[in-house]
Amino acid sequence: MAEPLAPRDVVRSGLCIGCGGCAADVPAGAMAWDRYGTWKPAGAFAATASDEFARCCPFSPHARDEDVIAAERFPAAPRSTPLLGRHESTWVGHVAEGAWRESGSSGGMVSWVAAELLRTGAVDAVAHVAPVAAPQEDGRHFAYRLSRDAESLLTGAKSRYYPVELSAMLRAIRATPGRYAIVAVPCFAKMIQLERARDPVLRERVPHVLGLFCGHQKSARLVDSFAWQLGAPPERVRAVDYRIKDAGRPANWYRAHLTLDDGSARAEDWWHLADGDWGAGFFQNSACDMCDDVVAETADVAFGDAWVEPYSSDGRGTNVVVARTPLVDGLIRAAVADGRLMLEEVDAAFVEATQAAGFRHRREGLAYRLTWRRWRGGVAKRKRVAPDARALPLRRRLVYRTRAGIARWSHRLAWLSARTGMPGLYLRWARPVLAMYRALAWSHGRLGGWIDRALPDARRQ
Repeated sequence: MAEPLAPRDVVRSGLCIGCGGCAADVPAGAMAWDRYGTWKPAGAFAATASDEFARCCPFSPHARDEDVIAAERFPAAPRSTPLLGRHESTWVGHVAEGAWRESGSSGGMVSWVAAELLRTGAVDAVAHVAPVAAPQEDGRHFAYRLSRDAESLLTGAKSRYYPVELSAMLRAIRATPGRYAIVAVPCFAKMIQLERARDPVLRERVPHVLGLFCGHQKSARLVDSFAWQLGAPPERVRAVDYRIKDAGRPANWYRAHLTLDDGSARAEDWWHLADGDWGAGFFQNSACDMCDDVVAETADVAFGDAWVEPYSSDGRGTNVVVARTPLVDGLIRAAVADGRLMLEEVDAAFVEATQAAGFRHRREGLAYRLTWRRWRGGVAKRKRVAPDARALPLRRRLVYRTRAGIARWSHRLAWLSARTGMPGLYLRWARPVLAMYRALAWSHGRLGGWIDRALPDARRQ
């Protein structure tokens, strides 16, 4: 029997990702925004400890880890690697039919597979993240919704670097018979599989989980920061596009786009924003620093961007895909044979190379973070990576320390800026901090040259 835990214990230990699984499990469960723009369990239920919660929270030390879940979920998978987990096949390419590629952030494969499950009758509806119609009234820009046809799926395509939670969606699925697929980041996918294992209703009604590769989860404050830098009050923002697609520009040249209440638009390349380097960790959820799953190892299929050449320079977008079940593998192979998908089968090493930076942060970086004093208290941190700081050169340790500091202080200063109505408090801190990080991690500028001479460790993002 697991040692009882309460949601509040996980929150206080910095391990709550805000998935909403705990709130969906009890009648009085609720999720609410915290002051930093992340979802947290709210109300009296959050203080109630139980062994059931300890077994189902994705960051609980008493929950089954990704290796155990995958072994139960995909026992016959013919391939497995320490980084990708169990799988049937691995692919790179894009959707050739319809508007799937043009409508998505990368190659269109996430929405295409979801639509194919609907078309073939494998599911009746797909739960995925989409823009809300009235964000200022709703209190958020994005939320999970159900789509039952391809047209509805298309309106929810593209990447959403925004916190969402699943409590209302899980309640709806439990209340309404049918077969559902859920699109989820790795920690959410793990929670769903843990819930499926204990709940026969979810086990029957959620036969498929579609996973997204994940670097980390951002807070809602990132939208505020975009608005501040683009000269718009955050309360006037009606729509957010984190990655405007342009076939004439490399896929990894992100461009943020805001639509305001008067219909006007503001846009800027991420590279010119004060917090525009993804890997620096601005607004990262603290739980992400204790995650060791990049590629949704517990999902039936997982999708990422092909961040290697020549694909990263193709502005039309390209996916890498990890198929973990025979059903998904069969759907892909049949569509490739029919010319509906332009995919090439590749080996696991190719897919791993496309996510090299993420794996470093979640494996060698995690091993180092597990040795830090700030992570020693509260709920135990049981990961598939052992604590280890000995193998890392000083420069790499400084990179990981800097990322953690940026994550922590970006939350605090952005909250203070929003509270006081003084965006400059955050922005005047963020710009020099980002310059320092780029010098340390990328050798940018004069400071980067000085760091190269003082700390000539190999530079790796």
